[in-house]
Amino acid sequence: MKNNRRDFIRKTGLAGLGLAGAGFVQGKESNQIQGLKPKNNQQHFNMSGYAAPALDTVRVAVIGLGQRGPGAVNRLSKIQGVDIKALCDIQPERTEKAKKILEGTHHAPDLYSGSAMAWKKVCERDDIDLVYIVTPWDWHTPMCVYAMEHDKHAVCEVPIATTLEECWQLVETSERTKKHCVMMENCCYDFFELLTLNMARQGYFGEIIHGEGAYLHNLLGLNFSKTGYSDMWRLEENATRDGDLYATHGLGPVCWAMNINRGDKMEYMNSMSSDDFMMHDHAVELAAEDPFFNMWASKKYRGNINTSCIKTHKGRTIMVQHDVTSPRPYSRIHLLSGTKGIARKWPSPARIAQGHNWKNEQEFKEIEEKYTPELVEKVGDMAKKIGGHGGMDFIMDWRLIDCLRNGLPLDNDVYDGALWSAISPLSEASVANRSNSIDVPDFTRGSWKTNAPVDISLRGGGNTKVVTG
Repeated sequence: MKNNRRDFIRKTGLAGLGLAGAGFVQGKESNQIQGLKPKNNQQHFNMSGYAAPALDTVRVAVIGLGQRGPGAVNRLSKIQGVDIKALCDIQPERTEKAKKILEGTHHAPDLYSGSAMAWKKVCERDDIDLVYIVTPWDWHTPMCVYAMEHDKHAVCEVPIATTLEECWQLVETSERTKKHCVMMENCCYDFFELLTLNMARQGYFGEIIHGEGAYLHNLLGLNFSKTGYSDMWRLEENATRDGDLYATHGLGPVCWAMNINRGDKMEYMNSMSSDDFMMHDHAVELAAEDPFFNMWASKKYRGNINTSCIKTHKGRTIMVQHDVTSPRPYSRIHLLSGTKGIARKWPSPARIAQGHNWKNEQEFKEIEEKYTPELVEKVGDMAKKIGGHGGMDFIMDWRLIDCLRNGLPLDNDVYDGALWSAISPLSEASVANRSNSIDVPDFTRGSWKTNAPVDISLRGGGNTKVVTG
């Protein structure tokens, strides 16, 4: 159970590693949250644009081999210069199954399992450069911090943190150790998102005024499935928190296009949730047939649909939505609206306009030919074959390894992961306070004013091959 996991993390001392943030306290009449800033509000070292020493071979450990981990193992095994040294999961059968993915390759990982703390031994090894974390959310920050404290770069599934305190913890540790700490936001690397980012960089939309993103994905059945998420951990999140629990998929690509943390920053936000019209009723229906669900039928669940609105320093607006229960088509929206044009991915087909009319199919193809970024031209076709959410997962992993091998700055840094993840606890605070506005912390501590925008060119890299044999 969630509280038991967090109690365990606290009792083992993991939650205190690199602790910098103050408490998270919301006043009834205030739009401020105490603890938005760390005790020391001076940046130790700017990780935005930081290039760590090049690694000809990136020695990788993968922790967490449930739903997403095996896919990461498969993708990493197909990238030149990767040596998968360790696989870790609390369930031994998962590590064995993941190792079989590597049969016929040069990878010969050691296996770690059987204990909730086996992952610590992985991080303590001196022959690993990168720890790739694919575990339940509560473990993301403790594992990232422990990896960085042991001289490893850390990359992690979304969200990378669930509280403001954890966000500051990651920032402080990454700056102090000069180790990359990256939230692997795969949706930044989807094909239309990269296309529109390149268009935004080249001024096609003019000045970006407004963006929209979302995670609209009907997971009602999966969240209540006994064989879905281990120990029903994701259902626990829905039963104990009310806000946008999964903001980063829709938010990340919009932030890139708006240069958030790199010339602009979020100032404040508010958030509103509907009531729950579905989850409790579904739990009651299941409990009528299976006593296992009695405990879930007694819980109060978050609102089905959450909408958050954000204002930036430059006056832009962002709308983010979250809904994982309603019977509606999948969408992340991905809308960019500027002074010269607009793009919108969902509902499909994706569309682009300058003026009053959407571009027709031929005009859209011409735009693709002109603005498809070099990164997609390099590995896009191979990514579609290898897979991972249509290929975006592979583009993300290939890009990470190529940058590490060439000693290049990474596209996402610890400030992005902290900020995008922080929207969830901030939305909870706003929902709990009648949707009043909440200030958004500046994790860059002022360096957003001079940080350079994300550069998606191959910029000195691009020499990492895809291993197909």
